[in-house]
Amino acid sequence: MFKKVLEYAGEYRKLTYASIIVVMLGVAASVLPFLFAWQIITPLLGYGEMDVSYVCLRILAIGVCGILYALLYVKGLQMSHRAAYHILKNIRASLQKKMESQPLGTIQEKGVGVIKKMFVDDIESIELLLAHALPEGISNVAVPVFVFIAMFFADWKLALLSLLSLPLGFVAMGVMYKQGTGKVGAYYGAAQKMNGTIVEYINGMEVVKVFNRDGESYRRFETDVKNYRDFTLDWYKVCWPWMALYNSLIPCIALFTLPVGAWFVLKGWSNLADFALVLCMSFGIGAPLLRSLSFLSTMPQVNYKIESLEALMSAPPLKQTPKVFSGKNHDISFENVRFDYQEGAAEGGNASAAETSGREKKKQDTEVLHGISFTAKEDSLTALVGESGSGKSTLAKLLVHFYDVTGGAVKIGGQDVRDMSIEALNREISYVSQEQFLFNMSLYDNILLGKPDATREEVLAAAEKAQCMEFLARLEKGIDTMAGDGGKQLSGGERQRISLARAILKDAPIVVLDEATAFMDPENEEKMNAAIAEVIQGKTVIVIAHRLHSIVAADKICVLQSGQLAGEGTHEELLKDCPAYQKLWAAAEGSARWSVSAQEKDFAMEGGFA
Repeated sequence: MFKKVLEYAGEYRKLTYASIIVVMLGVAASVLPFLFAWQIITPLLGYGEMDVSYVCLRILAIGVCGILYALLYVKGLQMSHRAAYHILKNIRASLQKKMESQPLGTIQEKGVGVIKKMFVDDIESIELLLAHALPEGISNVAVPVFVFIAMFFADWKLALLSLLSLPLGFVAMGVMYKQGTGKVGAYYGAAQKMNGTIVEYINGMEVVKVFNRDGESYRRFETDVKNYRDFTLDWYKVCWPWMALYNSLIPCIALFTLPVGAWFVLKGWSNLADFALVLCMSFGIGAPLLRSLSFLSTMPQVNYKIESLEALMSAPPLKQTPKVFSGKNHDISFENVRFDYQEGAAEGGNASAAETSGREKKKQDTEVLHGISFTAKEDSLTALVGESGSGKSTLAKLLVHFYDVTGGAVKIGGQDVRDMSIEALNREISYVSQEQFLFNMSLYDNILLGKPDATREEVLAAAEKAQCMEFLARLEKGIDTMAGDGGKQLSGGERQRISLARAILKDAPIVVLDEATAFMDPENEEKMNAAIAEVIQGKTVIVIAHRLHSIVAADKICVLQSGQLAGEGTHEELLKDCPAYQKLWAAAEGSARWSVSAQEKDFAMEGGFA
């Protein structure tokens, strides 16, 4: 556990070790007053002589030790906290880099709540390990060990008596860990589920307010919170009695030393001075032992969180290399592409024929793309159409390497997207998704993400080309207005235009438009299409569209049906030869007629035909 965390320490590893030494000196200073107290008591018992200066020096030494303890302990914790928060920063940075290299499906499968908990809560809990458990735990154990050794030199019989409470305490501790550790997974499973539901509940508050509190979302929220409460209480009921027992036994060093040691003195087996020394030192090391035990109950929880983080850190990343783009052009080719959102079964050379057959069947059942092949030529517009769930957006995400293909290859200019770095691929592609996310910063900064070194004039020009200026003029701060959480200060259509402005500013040779006009009204869609037409000149363009009327002039239309390529060609060719496209076109025509009829009905109701 400690070794895993310290791998992220870097230059702060030495500071962590130094904090342990400083805190250890502080703990030692806290134990020394009991030695000085013994030196004061001993002459009173008839062992040696004592005068005022003798007592005053010991009292002064006790005061100095108290000051040293405070100064050293605080300084050590200051050092450990400084190191801890730098290490937490390194862990978060490493996790962020790891997330960037993960397939999108891995992130979506975990959910926002779980990811948030990892970044904030789980990593923050490691602070207890680094800032406290390491310096305080080690020091508060090491110093009592040295004291025990010294006690053995004084009187080994009394020293053994002082150790007798420890085995009893450790037995209680072992029972607690045995019973409690088995519940850690269920506890954190309930916590992660509750986190995910809370995030979903807050994000869906608009829907929740429309419906009553007995809706499905509220019931799930209430159920998950209750489950978390029940798991927590169940865990505590199992652990707390044993925790109370070992917290009472382990620090109680004098439990056997006081009565049995007194009997030893009466029998003459030990002298009174040694008995007083062992007794004083026993009281001195009780507090450090109790302090060290305060960390033990939380260590299984911290260890579980570290293991969860380590599991994500060690997850296989997307396949990529440091190679730059070296394609001969910007033709995009999908070559017998197969894809499965779930992780495919491991290929084993020693598997039996029956096992192999079973895996192949499972793969076929979950596969969403089945051997798709087509080419989108440079300086042309290729449209992907098909019913919802046919695989259009999945193809786009494979092109931008959000996922690795299960089979086949996606190539740009003859170069496999897996044979270039993510940075190199991103420079070649502008991707405008149907679900656009804006960061909670100014609209200007959101557009600037497309080209961080762009001038303000370039950003404004991109916003104008994306038809943003009309709604920006209505905003008090214009393009410097904050987008809000997730861009919720803007409508869906406005968010898409900001996203298009970002793509325009980037000016990549390949443009992917995934339902870029999905939230547009007819008037704004016409403006948007005009902006898109200006932007895509000379580029390789892939458009995913449900509105077939918007892509009839495409150089090529690829029709997808149930994850397969049902046909490709121009609009006229597909109307003639492709039944799947004919069906889609008929549905689009019917929808258009219904829309016109509805408008005429509204016009008549308003008195338009009076």
